[in-house]
Amino acid sequence: MKIGLFIALFGDKPLEEALDICVAEGIQAVEIGCGAYPGKAHLDIEKLLESKAERDALMHKIESRGLILSALSCHGNPLHPVKEIATDHHNAFVQGVKLASMLGIGVVNGFSGCPGDGPNATNPNWVTCAWPDEFRDILEWQWNSSVLPYWKEQAAFLKQHNVKFGIEMHPGFVCYSNDTLLKLRNGIGKDGDYVGANFDPSHLWWQGIDPIAAVRQLGQEGAIVHVHAKDARIDPYTSSLNGNLDTKSYGEISKRSWVFRSVGYGHGVEWWKDFCSVLRTVGYDYVLSIEHEDGLMNPMEGLRKALDVLQQSVIQESAGEMFWARD
Repeated sequence: MKIGLFIALFGDKPLEEALDICVAEGIQAVEIGCGAYPGKAHLDIEKLLESKAERDALMHKIESRGLILSALSCHGNPLHPVKEIATDHHNAFVQGVKLASMLGIGVVNGFSGCPGDGPNATNPNWVTCAWPDEFRDILEWQWNSSVLPYWKEQAAFLKQHNVKFGIEMHPGFVCYSNDTLLKLRNGIGKDGDYVGANFDPSHLWWQGIDPIAAVRQLGQEGAIVHVHAKDARIDPYTSSLNGNLDTKSYGEISKRSWVFRSVGYGHGVEWWKDFCSVLRTVGYDYVLSIEHEDGLMNPMEGLRKALDVLQQSVIQESAGEMFWARD
């Protein structure tokens, strides 16, 4: 298992400088944004799609430093009711899949998207309760008229290019839990295996989901294609007053019920050791890609602290496996 970094963290730096930082810090893999919300600061997508020489040069920059490219990422909302936004994010997905296929990379990451409440909507509508009954009517329209038709078509496109799409289960989008991800995967039908999870535990904790239990279920389904390493901490005082459905700005750290933290600062190293072990148990042996969104730490501090915890977790887990193998 390799430790990677989603280098959107260094979107203000040239690609070569970002890669050099990764090497200096002991990172083994990189994940690169290719449009939509993460942007594409490190990639000229059009040139890369048009020119094999440009693609070879990109991979040389990565591989000559001893790194691998674990995934491209285009987190966006291709189901957005505003056509211009949906089209832009869909195009980022299409270009990302084509480029990944040309580069020999098997994973593109992103979100499932979220439509509005009907064909005349102007904003996405994330439904989180079953009553009044019209909320279930919205869900039925979303899934039957928007979500499943779109993703059935995209799954066939993914199959054509031999690339899997890792959905990051994220509140605000139709796939935010195991239940909703598997609903999509199974609803797609014969090409459903091309849609899986970019598993990020940070979005699950505050929903009351146990990420290790979630890994076990998705792993049994063969549905984990990539993993993000990001932590979250629930503030017991604020949460006990307000619950965890918190719409305050991420910048209002002292007022929120939960916040994103660097790995190890929401849950300790023992939890992350268990997480790595369970991932290996269900057959995942690819990359843990650090995603830094900790408002209390600057990028380098957050990266180094996350690395310290993950290096302990992955090394301990691997050493244990070798010990068992000798038996």
